[in-house]
Amino acid sequence: MADGLSKTQLAALKNLLVKRQSELKALDDEGANWRGTVELDQQSVGRLSRMDALQQQEMAQAEARRRTSDLARIDIALKRIAEDEYGWCAECGEPIAYKRLEIDPAAALCVNCAR
Repeated sequence: MADGLSKTQLAALKNLLVKRQSELKALDDEGANWRGTVELDQQSVGRLSRMDALQQQEMAQAEARRRTSDLARIDIALKRIAEDEYGWCAECGEPIAYKRLEIDPAAALCVNCAR
C-alpha cells in the first residue's frame, strides 16, 4: 500500500474499480447487437441506409475495443490490490498520488511517468 493511502481509501478505490467493471460488462452486453453483421432489409420502411448501419456498427466495435482495454486495466489494478502492489508506480516505483487514483483508479503510473 502506498504511503498515505489508508485502508479506507484503498477500499473506496477498490469499490470504484469493481463498480466500473460491472458497468463496462453491462454496456458490453447491451452493445452486442450493434456489433453484429449488417444486413440490408429491402422490405423495411424507414430503415437506415446501409452506410449508416455500417457506421453505427463501426462505432459500436470501437466502443467495445475501448471497453475491453478499460476492463483489462481494471483487472490489472484489482490484481495489484490483491498482491499489495496497488498505489505504486509500475515504472519508477514511487507512490501514486491518491488524487490521481481517485480520478483514475486503474492508473498504474504516477503523473511524472505518465507524461
